[in-house]
Amino acid sequence: MSTGTALAEPLFRLGWEEWVALPGLGLPALKAKVDTGARTSALHAFDIEPFGPASRPRVRFAVHPIPGREDLSIPCSAEIIDRREVTSSNGDSEWRYVIRSEIEVGRRRWPIELTLTHRGGMAYRMLLGRQALGEDVVVSPGESFCQPRLSYDVYHTDEVRQVAPARVLRIAVLSREPHTYSTTRLVVEGEARGHVVEVIDTARCYMALDALAPDVHYDGARLPRFDAVIPRIGASVTSYGTAVIRQFETIGTYCVNGSDGITASRDKLHAHQILARHRIGMPTTAFAASPKDTNNLISLVGGAPLIVKLLESTQGKGVVLAETKKAAESVISAFRGLKASFLVQHFIKEAAGEDIRCLVVGSKVVAAMKRTGAEGDFRSNLHQGGQAVAVRITRDEREMAIRAARAFRLNLAGVDLLRSSEGPKVLEVNSSPGLEGIEKATGKNIVGLLYDEIEKRVRPVPVPKARRRK
Repeated sequence: MSTGTALAEPLFRLGWEEWVALPGLGLPALKAKVDTGARTSALHAFDIEPFGPASRPRVRFAVHPIPGREDLSIPCSAEIIDRREVTSSNGDSEWRYVIRSEIEVGRRRWPIELTLTHRGGMAYRMLLGRQALGEDVVVSPGESFCQPRLSYDVYHTDEVRQVAPARVLRIAVLSREPHTYSTTRLVVEGEARGHVVEVIDTARCYMALDALAPDVHYDGARLPRFDAVIPRIGASVTSYGTAVIRQFETIGTYCVNGSDGITASRDKLHAHQILARHRIGMPTTAFAASPKDTNNLISLVGGAPLIVKLLESTQGKGVVLAETKKAAESVISAFRGLKASFLVQHFIKEAAGEDIRCLVVGSKVVAAMKRTGAEGDFRSNLHQGGQAVAVRITRDEREMAIRAARAFRLNLAGVDLLRSSEGPKVLEVNSSPGLEGIEKATGKNIVGLLYDEIEKRVRPVPVPKARRRK
């Protein structure tokens, strides 16, 4: 302990309003009202919802840091340390969640407690109460901004993404099969990173269509706000599943794969039209509705042997190899008799029953495997008995896979390529690729790479400055 000759610590002076930062919440600049009449500090937030296990409950919320700019929203999450009844200055009482965060004012930084309340009309997004002020803090009620000023400009540049802290996310996996390898891995990997991952049965979701408050409901209650949705939509529920995803998109939730991309990838004809529009190489393909066009249809793809595919085939089902013209005519006639929609495609013989599955996450091919069909089967799908091994792909194959995923605006895609004498050809773009085969074949943590992408994508987005009126 120092003697009486030591110099006293200088007082820390605050005005009745100050610029502050809450770096742990990703809020680098806020105007706060310093109110010594209030005991507890408060942060004005919205979409305040608890989540996580009862043993360690957390709260997810969002903040509009700039008054009057509701187009800027900073998502936050924090551990709940308490829940208290707080009486405001106008006499109204409410129960509020209490969190702990570090505050930065000038050159000082210290931990404080904050209550969360939704009071969107307040001019100050934060109220600094007396409990957060140390003994050496002096408040001058007649002064403003005694400490250095900050600026809202940080929210108009990419710096707002860079200063956003790693935080616990609330993630939904849309899947009707919670016990499959892919769904289980998504849950286990997400929870290992500290996130809260919930499996939602797509078919049990229903939607409230309202211009002011569109929501997704599940088992009689409104679903909470999620930071991200990972769709695992089966082919049998494509139409309803994409409607649910559109609802999440409407309320601003980040969806790994969007509804438009999933819908387009499931319709083989639409998918090939998208590939053609983006000039992405693929086997010559033809489609017709009239039985009178059968011969022309066959000739357009170079004659037999050729492939006949149902438009909504998956996992190699509904795909037939017709080795002769007569066989092709018979298969086409049979499909038409069933009133099934199909297309015909040039058969690339030199592929020899092999294809390359490229797994694209974000804008990168993160893994690739070569799939070889079972003996006597031209289909290489693992569900049809095919085998898979890791493979090194060429630069052209890598670029083609990325272009194909980008054409469908998919952030997770399985792009299937054939190696032809003319170079790589895209066979299919899968918007819900299985993860078991490629993780086991390559030994890579694909799900971990997907979470890297999600954590990057859910960071706040800067907004342009408001234009001044002339």
